[in-house]
This record gives sequence, structure tokens and C-alpha cells, in this order.
Amino acid sequence: LDMFKICKDIKNEELEMRQVFATVMDDLASKDERVVYLDADIINSIKMVEFSKKFPERTVNCGIQEANMIGVAAGMSATGLIPFTHTFAPFTTRRVMDQVFISCAYAKLNVRIIGSDPGLTAGGNGGTHIPLEDIGMMRCVPTVTIIEPTDSIVLSDMLRQTKDMYGVFYIRLSRKKAEQIYMPDSTFEIGKANTLREGNDATIVASGICVSDACRVADKLADEGIHVRVLDMFTIKPIDKDAIIKASKETGAIVTVENHNILNGLGSAVAEVLSEEAPCRMKRLGVPDRFGEVGTIPFLKEKYHMTEKDIEEAVKSLISKKDVTQ
Repeated sequence: LDMFKICKDIKNEELEMRQVFATVMDDLASKDERVVYLDADIINSIKMVEFSKKFPERTVNCGIQEANMIGVAAGMSATGLIPFTHTFAPFTTRRVMDQVFISCAYAKLNVRIIGSDPGLTAGGNGGTHIPLEDIGMMRCVPTVTIIEPTDSIVLSDMLRQTKDMYGVFYIRLSRKKAEQIYMPDSTFEIGKANTLREGNDATIVASGICVSDACRVADKLADEGIHVRVLDMFTIKPIDKDAIIKASKETGAIVTVENHNILNGLGSAVAEVLSEEAPCRMKRLGVPDRFGEVGTIPFLKEKYHMTEKDIEEAVKSLISKKDVTQ
């Protein structure tokens, strides 16, 4: 039984994701004295200044020392605390991989790693700050759970759920306003994809900021008599194999759309399942193995062929090939 309800219309949320993050963190810390927060000198960027004033003894600004921050979090976890760490996504993956791997995962400790402004959402900061490889890096670390909240409703539920779970979690989120997909009070099952649109002609598997695009494409194609299933794969690892296999067998064509390099991210994870369990026609959309660059999200989506038009064309192309003999 689905625990979530889908909004009738997709629209921008009233609050930024970072505002929701700060509000939920305040609530978690108020109810559980084990909750601690660590930041790499960008507390203001995630709206955690008030939190740091309210809980000064449970807030640690580690400075621009990201690897040290993860090490400190691991040490706090070893004493029974529940650490949440935050910095921009490239700095909490590329710069800290050894600490994540050895100090946290290998040591079987309990850390939540928040990476903000992933992929194209960091476009204003250019190639050095645009993480298109963070999912790929984290996927290679055994036992790490990777979550990409679709909107603030998912974010709030994931923060609350993971607070009471044990392990290493990487939560990848945009700081700004998301497009709202879900109704308030929805809850979600980690590791299970959400079916947002029904259809048997093809399937779009999307995550993060690409989910709303996928829904709009499905709605447009439905008006043309093409019925496309949309899966919100908000958990990248562990991936929902059952939903992917079902989509392959029932729709015979899958397009993946992700705010990440098409190598080693969502598309790769889906392709791995398909190749071993239920092969079908497939197309990966995302950044085609390039470095990022300065630009707005719409500009970069167009440059990397990730627009709604690109998704629509990919779906139609795959459908036209479904019955063609290899």
C-alpha cells in the first residue's frame, strides 16, 4: 500500500529545501540529545545559523576541513552520538573519500552525510563545484545508502527516518525551492521506487530535479495516446530491482534521467539490473561524461540534452524500436 500521495499539479514549493532541512534538524535535536550537527564553514548556506545558536554544544563548525569533519563525525558516532554532516556535494565526496570509506563505512559507524547543490544545481559556481560523480563514488562504498530527495516532503521524511536507522547515509539535495511532487504527511520506503504515473508503453526512471520533468513528459505523451510509467527512484542505493524488472517486462523500454554523469549513477545502476535480470531497450539521459560549467539549470539541461523535449524524443525513439528485431 502506497504511503504517499501525489500532488495534482506540480508547482514550486513555498519553502526552500534548506529551510526545511533546518526546521527538521531543529525538531530532531530538540527531541533527541544524541543528534549533533557538523559543518565545513558554510552553516549560513544551509540555514543552520539559528540551530547553531540554539544548540551551540551540539554544533561543530570544522572549518574548511572536510576530511577532518567526516573523521570527527565518525568519532562522535563511536561515542553513541548521531552526527549529521554538511557541505557542498563535491567537497563531501571527492575530498573525503578515504574518511567516508575507512572511518565511517569500514568501521561500521553511524553517520549522515549531507551533500548540497548536486549536479546542475551548482551551475552558478562552475565546473569545480558541480558534482557529477558523487553518486558514482558513493555507490562504490559498501553499505552506504544513497538518497536523493525529490522535494521537501521526501527530505523531511528521510531525515526523520534515517535519524533512527544505523549506518552511513549520503543525502544529496538542492538547497533552493524544489517542485512539489508529494502531498504533506506522505511517507516513503527507503529502497522502493514510487510510481508517479502509470503506463505500459515505456518507463521513465528519474531522480531529484529530473522527476518533475519526467512527470510533465508523461502527461504530454498521455495526451497523444502514449502511456508512460514514471518511477521516482529517490533511493539510488539500494536500488529497487523489483520495480526495474517489472518495468522492463511490462513496458519493454526504459529511459533514465539524472542530474549526474550518465556513467556510474542512476542510469548505470538501472542498466546493471536490466543486463542481469530483464534486458530491454534503454536510453540514459544526464550529463554525457563531461565536466560541469557555469550556467543556469535550463541552459545546462539544454546543453547536455536533458530537457523535457530530449526525454520525450528518447521515449518515442525507444518505443519505435521495441518491436524491431535485433
